[in-house]
Amino acid sequence: MNRPTNIRRRIRDELVALSGLVVVWMLLWGTFSWMVFLSGLVVSVVVLVVFPLPPVTFLGKLRPLGLVRFAVRFTVDLVIASLHLAWTAFRLGYQPRCAVIAVQLAVRSDLNLTLCGEAVSLIPGSLIVDIDRDAGVLYIHVFDVSDEAAAEQFRGKVYALEARIIGAIGSDDELRQVAERGESR
Repeated sequence: MNRPTNIRRRIRDELVALSGLVVVWMLLWGTFSWMVFLSGLVVSVVVLVVFPLPPVTFLGKLRPLGLVRFAVRFTVDLVIASLHLAWTAFRLGYQPRCAVIAVQLAVRSDLNLTLCGEAVSLIPGSLIVDIDRDAGVLYIHVFDVSDEAAAEQFRGKVYALEARIIGAIGSDDELRQVAERGESR
């Protein structure tokens, strides 16, 4: 990659971060005025200078059909997990067992680790407790895991979630990595 492209990409990333911080600032103030905008701009510049963000490279493609597939399945997973949690709460005398399950992701990028971790944590009954960034492993606390087969079933759900995320925003190389993991299983 040539140097001007890297500089343009870095400037674009900084402008996106700056814009996001200004929007959050204005939302926190709850009012949209020039004074709030300018103060948010100043605070955002100071934050980005004092706490520089590491470069995050997005080499993927946005795939609308993949995004729809992810959104629909994520909504279904939310409903099913919520119903399961409610059902378990109302079962008298039932003692659910919990487990911490390690899941090795196929794509080890920071973006994929973050998106998979956030998606897993948003689904009721599962929560990220640790991440091994170098190995690409999520450690997930899972509610109501009865045995090793249930743990393996949950691991498969996380693999499918990762595949949907990569199918929505991943690069061709990341799609290949996910497909290779699926073939080796």
